[in-house]
Amino acid sequence: MFGQPTTTTPSPTDRGLEDLDAAALAYAARIEGLPPERRQEARDDLVRFALPFAGRLARRYRGRGEPLEDLEQVARLGLVNAVDRYDPERGSFTAYAAITIVGEIKRHFRDRTWGVHVPRRLRDLILEVGQATAALTSELSRTPTVAELAERLETPQEEILAALESAAGYSPASLNAPVGGESSAEFGDLVGESDNALESVDDRVTVSGLLHRLPWRERRILAMRFYGNQTQAEIAARFGISQMHVSRLLSRALTWLRQAMLADAPPPWQNGAEAESGRARIAVRHAGDRVVVEVGGEVDRDGADQLRRAVLGALTGQPREVVVDLDGAGGFDAGGVAALMAGRDAAERSGVPLRLTGAQPAVRRSLTAAGLAPAVAPRR
Repeated sequence: MFGQPTTTTPSPTDRGLEDLDAAALAYAARIEGLPPERRQEARDDLVRFALPFAGRLARRYRGRGEPLEDLEQVARLGLVNAVDRYDPERGSFTAYAAITIVGEIKRHFRDRTWGVHVPRRLRDLILEVGQATAALTSELSRTPTVAELAERLETPQEEILAALESAAGYSPASLNAPVGGESSAEFGDLVGESDNALESVDDRVTVSGLLHRLPWRERRILAMRFYGNQTQAEIAARFGISQMHVSRLLSRALTWLRQAMLADAPPPWQNGAEAESGRARIAVRHAGDRVVVEVGGEVDRDGADQLRRAVLGALTGQPREVVVDLDGAGGFDAGGVAALMAGRDAAERSGVPLRLTGAQPAVRRSLTAAGLAPAVAPRR
């Protein structure tokens, strides 16, 4: 009539077993000898019974920047772990569960709530610095210095400074936070962006130096095409050459620039007969009491000295007139123009007329811009 008494896990409504330790002992007795598949119901009963206890522990940590719902979820996870690992022979379940739940909550704060990654060693030091700061502030009635914190914690000042700086990583400011006042601007609007053009500074400086190594005509064509946005047809009309010739000059100049950018030393601009055709050619001949200086090719800085010497030499004999024939000149750079200006000044001092003739349209425009237009005669 009377069977063996059975021990069951109390429900939350059973006022006789509200003590967690008694409930845990009842749970351990109930599952003894039961197969694993039948222990699940008893385990769930104990977990439900202890949920209010886990909630009370979680509420101790509210107001620290984490939602209470998240803290309660972490506390419940710790409670489940405590139930699964509980051994009655090791002591009180209440004490063991409290340690396990609080440990899970602290681990959550340590690993999940930092806005940026901070090494664990620094995170632990940040907590110690915070406790030492509170204690010293109470003792000194002021905020302690870094040296005082280092002395209290027996830690180098460099590590104290690192901990203070790293503490800002716990809750970084949002880029979407308003700047303040009535402005609609956000904090992110004040943060500068990376300038991609900075990466091309070295290339720009290198190309700038290489451009000065090109002949005047090629430099001018590149500037007109890529800085003036002129078409090849427009450039051809300015230089009095064909569009196909402009295309070849552009291709040759760009190929040389690419090779020079990749090489340790810039390659020579041209080789063989092509170089001879582009190089400045200066010849002086006498025609009665006149001296004719014939100019051909590209007059760049290398040919400017030769042109200056030729013009000044022609003026020394006090001829009736010095004529600079520019019919074969393909282009002048700043050095070539300066050489002609030096010749003009020398001619004015010596009283010998100096006349420039035969300039092509592109050369005539360069000389006009330099103030040599009155001395430039139309091409014959």
